[in-house]
Amino acid sequence: MTTVPHPAFSPDLAPCDFYLFPKMKHRLKGRRFLSSEEIQAELQQVQNMLMQADFNECFQKWQNLWDRCIQGQGANLEGGGGN
Repeated sequence: MTTVPHPAFSPDLAPCDFYLFPKMKHRLKGRRFLSSEEIQAELQQVQNMLMQADFNECFQKWQNLWDRCIQGQGANLEGGGGN
C-alpha cells in the first residue's frame, strides 16, 4: 500500500477559525438566548451582513498567514490572529 504524504493540519490557517468565528462570537458575547433557533437567527444575521470587502480582507489575512507559515517552516502561528 502506498502512503500519500499529507501536510499537517494547521488551525492557524483555517479562515473560519481566525475570521468568521471571532466575528460571530463578538456578536453573541454577553447575550442570553432562550432557544437554539434564536442563536441561529442571530448568526444568520451576522453572515448576511458580511460584505465583499470582508471576504477580501479575510483572504488577504489568509494569504499573510500562509506566507508566515512558509517562512516559519510550518511553525505554529497561534496567537497571530491573521495580522
